[in-house]
Amino acid sequence: MPFTTLIDPKDLLLRLDAPDWVVVDCRFSLADTQAGRRAYRAAHIPGAVYAHLDEDLSGAIMPGRTGRHPLPDVEAFARTLGAWGIDARVQVVAYDDMGGGIAGRLWAMLHWLGHRAAAVLDGGWPAWQGAGLPKRTGQEHRPARRFIPRPDPDLHADAEAVARAVRDPAARVLDARAAERFRGETEPYDPVAGHIPGAVSAPWTDNLDAEGRFLPPEVLRARFSTLLDDTPPERVICYCGSGVTANHNRLAMAHAGLGLPRLYPGSWSEWITDPARPVAVGP
Repeated sequence: MPFTTLIDPKDLLLRLDAPDWVVVDCRFSLADTQAGRRAYRAAHIPGAVYAHLDEDLSGAIMPGRTGRHPLPDVEAFARTLGAWGIDARVQVVAYDDMGGGIAGRLWAMLHWLGHRAAAVLDGGWPAWQGAGLPKRTGQEHRPARRFIPRPDPDLHADAEAVARAVRDPAARVLDARAAERFRGETEPYDPVAGHIPGAVSAPWTDNLDAEGRFLPPEVLRARFSTLLDDTPPERVICYCGSGVTANHNRLAMAHAGLGLPRLYPGSWSEWITDPARPVAVGP
């Protein structure tokens, strides 16, 4: 059976040498966009390739039209996946050093393109290091394969769909950013503070325990059941600042057995490119 949400470090260790397994290091910092690559070259899980959020997991920014991390062209990203040695037979494991906040982006993109055998390493690089598991330095490459994308448009929602959802009492829109950003008290990355009116604050970090590992499925199920108030997953849309950490909530819901809600890929940084779209502040 493939791993489709999370995998424990010790389960990954048993499969590190498997030919149809690919590990992808997704470490990244908005404050220093090359820090993740430097960290990867200094030490990483043996056999892992590196994915850069800006260069590999995002497309070109169009000022005034897109958010900060628009999705890449499907065919171009398929070529990137193939260059990493990923095809339909491969189990992918993504990891980072921030509880899955970046790795969840790759997980979600793979699921969007029809590749369900994708999981996030629970606890990421800190858990791997903390367990004293092997590491390697330098840059690694995998034999290339051909990845054939099968995008599922039903997994994404655009700004118009979000605007309809927040007016629909039978739908729910979740904001994964920190609560203070949701309230508009601070905004470190975007020129406008606040949130989409009608959205519900659901910080992605609340999915994790003190060690940076996902809470048990039953705890996550209780959390999202309260946030969603029985709203079915197909009527839920998740967003964040730029379409990255929103996937953490989607991953948590899937791991809890609640299904996979839609993503608003452009998220807040795209929403505010149109001054006609409303903005709310406060709780």
